Amino acid sequence: MIEPILLFGIPVDFILFALTLLGVALFHRHTLPVALTGLAAIIVYKLAFTGFKFGTGFAGLGQHMAHEWVILANLFLLLTGFAMLSRHFEESRIPDEMPTLLPDDWKGGVVLLVLVFVLSSFLDNIAAALIGGTVARHVFRGKVHIGYLAGIVAASNAGGSGSVVGDTTTTMMWIAGVSPLAVVEAYIAAIVAMLIFAVPASIQQHRFSPIQKDPPKGLKIDSARVFIVAAILMAALAANISANLKFPALLDILPVLGLAVWAVILLTAGLRAPDWSIMPETIKGTIFLLALVTAASLMPVEKLPVASWQTALGLGFVSAVFDNIPLTALALKQGGYDWGYLAYAVGFGGSMIWFGSSAGVALANMYPEAKSVGRWVSQGWPVAAAYVVGFFVMLAVIGWHPDAPLK
Repeated sequence: MIEPILLFGIPVDFILFALTLLGVALFHRHTLPVALTGLAAIIVYKLAFTGFKFGTGFAGLGQHMAHEWVILANLFLLLTGFAMLSRHFEESRIPDEMPTLLPDDWKGGVVLLVLVFVLSSFLDNIAAALIGGTVARHVFRGKVHIGYLAGIVAASNAGGSGSVVGDTTTTMMWIAGVSPLAVVEAYIAAIVAMLIFAVPASIQQHRFSPIQKDPPKGLKIDSARVFIVAAILMAALAANISANLKFPALLDILPVLGLAVWAVILLTAGLRAPDWSIMPETIKGTIFLLALVTAASLMPVEKLPVASWQTALGLGFVSAVFDNIPLTALALKQGGYDWGYLAYAVGFGGSMIWFGSSAGVALANMYPEAKSVGRWVSQGWPVAAAYVVGFFVMLAVIGWHPDAPLK
């Protein structure tokens, strides 16, 4: 690859990517065309001037995509598959039963966020966010405050940050040889952050639309759909654990988690038909995320600043606009991090903007009004505040203890 061309000391690749993100922020009703246009501009620029990591021209582009296809395919299958799961969950009528389990005032919102946090600790954070969003739509009568939506995404990302099966980035650390015990310390910061953002987000929601006090009369749970939801979640969990423990090399050549999810969806279609009508909008949102992830993977980021707690803190803010998967890969290659801090930063940091994490994009597919950076930041401000406070509480409690570079 040729050295990047600089404009005002900044690689042109980054300028194009920044313009793409700015376009997404300004034209939130046209996010997909903006993302695809930005990706196309970056590809054309690299074809014409700098080439790619693996070579120049279309051959270099082809090799780059061959390297990235498993991650992209897994994201596509998980986002679409878990959208199907959320619809099965909604039609099971369990969300309608939730008012009987949740407190009637703002504390009900807090309890729901805690449930999302717990679910995400052992399930994929996309699934946890969508389940939380589905329940919220029912218990709040279809009116969910954007600040609370940010809280749902933050709860799902916080819950996954300390678990090697709760987030793609922590799973990457596990595969690379980081001990699950080194990652679990992220929960010190994540729990503190949860305590900080959950209360104001829930109070916002209570003022906007209070929780429904009683479930509908004559409610009947669809046990077949409950079985399907449970089977999908168990398949994803089993595939994640078994592949990492027994067949780690398989994760580099096949989108194992996504295939497991869709296998169950298709195998159970005779029991209850999936709602295919949600696919067009879901696929649009999924392609949007894949465009941003692909664009991020094309950036000439060969190394990060020297590993330190300051760098880890900054990576959390970077993760709000830049895909956390390549950031994590670079950090693992570089080494020298305290991995619990990195897990928290790249996992929870993406919650600060709606397209900063796959969970945020998935929930925005369900709630299109969330696709506004301005409203997300202004109404979801407790999430950013919680990120910083949680990080520094963790630093004060356990200090910074970097590991040796991984081999």
